[in-house]
Amino acid sequence: MKKVLEMREKRAKAWDAAKAFLDTRAKDGVLSPEDNATYDKMLADVDAMARQIALEEDRVARDAAMAQPTSSPITAKPNAQDGKPVHYRATAEYREDFLNLVRGKRPVHNVMEEGTPSTGGYLVPIEFDRNLVRALERENVIRSIAKVITTAAPHRINVALTDVSADWVAESGVFTPSTPTFNQLSLDAYTLRAAALVSEELLQDSMFDLEAYLIDNFARAFAAKEEQAFCVGNGSGQPTGIFTASGGDVGVTTAAAGAITADELIELTYSLKEGYKKNAVFLLASNTLAGIRKLKDGNGVYMWQPSLQADQPDRLLGFPVYVSQYAPAIAANAYTIAFGDFQNYWIADRSGRTVRRADELHIANLQTGFYAFQRVDGKTVLPEGIKLLKQHA
Repeated sequence: MKKVLEMREKRAKAWDAAKAFLDTRAKDGVLSPEDNATYDKMLADVDAMARQIALEEDRVARDAAMAQPTSSPITAKPNAQDGKPVHYRATAEYREDFLNLVRGKRPVHNVMEEGTPSTGGYLVPIEFDRNLVRALERENVIRSIAKVITTAAPHRINVALTDVSADWVAESGVFTPSTPTFNQLSLDAYTLRAAALVSEELLQDSMFDLEAYLIDNFARAFAAKEEQAFCVGNGSGQPTGIFTASGGDVGVTTAAAGAITADELIELTYSLKEGYKKNAVFLLASNTLAGIRKLKDGNGVYMWQPSLQADQPDRLLGFPVYVSQYAPAIAANAYTIAFGDFQNYWIADRSGRTVRRADELHIANLQTGFYAFQRVDGKTVLPEGIKLLKQHA
């Protein structure tokens, strides 16, 4: 981690140099074309350093994960619920049979009869499933800040639209009791699919880590589609996105269709109720952040500040800021910035993922197909907890 800290300090110095350049060269807040090109190059260097830091942190995390034992010893007696044993992890026999099936070999222990052999379906061992979830969290920024639950059926959430009210009443005065109102939301499960083709040579190569290959590829594919839907999904056959009319309450509408001012950003933070600010963060697109980084507050301090601490995000107006490539760019009527406590955005994973092997479909190319399926939904449960900045029409 020493290397990561050095890289962060170097990035902070580069940002300080960029700020100093802007302060000395800007006339009435405007740069000449030549100076603007130079400043953009300095910002690009800061962004490139951020990418290198992320790669190094990911390498350290992967090295730590690979150093962990592949399974944990059982140190306690199995528990039971309703007279049925509770399995907290896949057995060694189950895992061995699963990996044998992935490689096209016959199962040894015959413990995977829960699937449908005629269709080639089989269940994923729990270790594989947990590794995949961890990979998804690395790749998907929304999963890292939202509330993630696991369900076995459609999950209904009761939401209080109004609270009980209190009032001062004089002696013998008339008091009108409040009538709280409620709404019910349902988190369903939409199917997400991914496929990976593996050559016969790799399948026959015992040195090829097929499990790691499938985890990485399925995680990246699922994460990309998930994050896109969590940002701008329309709720029809897919989750409902944050940057939509149902994703939160509009806190501020900008005065211009193609720009965001410092005052509008400050107003957005004040539009959120104080109770949500404890865990509030910004979520926006990279190109939107590029323009915001030039903004200063009333005291002449840049609103955006780079992080100097490992595993901590940069900050905007003192709040953590997260970037998603699927957040909308600045355009008329677009929701471009989300600010709030994203624990009010719920992601519901339907328990269990499925992997299926297709032996014959790709035989002409001497390849075997592996198809992964997961079911997931996502939507904002309490819109007042997430405020959106909307561009003017």
